[in-house]
Amino acid sequence: MENTRNYCRRSKDVSLQELRDILAEFARLRGWEQYHSPRNLLLALVGEVGELSEIFQWKGEVARGLPNWTCDDKEHLEEELSDVLLYLIQLADVCGLDLGQAALSKIVKNAQKYPVASPPTTPAYH
Repeated sequence: MENTRNYCRRSKDVSLQELRDILAEFARLRGWEQYHSPRNLLLALVGEVGELSEIFQWKGEVARGLPNWTCDDKEHLEEELSDVLLYLIQLADVCGLDLGQAALSKIVKNAQKYPVASPPTTPAYH
């Protein structure tokens, strides 16, 4: 049996590479690699985004830090955000893409597209 404590250790800064490696091993040990095509991972990701959206669906605007949310609500949000992140990392991996580098490149492109102005404009990440 695998050591689940390795997956649950607390780390302030975990890398995308580390998550990718853990996910690959997790899938390999279960024989799930055969199901992890780009299409299947994308559809799973979309499903998880739907579950994430449901959490906010009827809440209206929500304050930063979620001050009015219960611990259970925050834990549920963490779980759904994690599902989205993990599928996104797996999708990038099976497509042979470096997600961290792609994100950094996108930030640079956005900085060029939306230069600093006075007063600051509303951020847009497209």
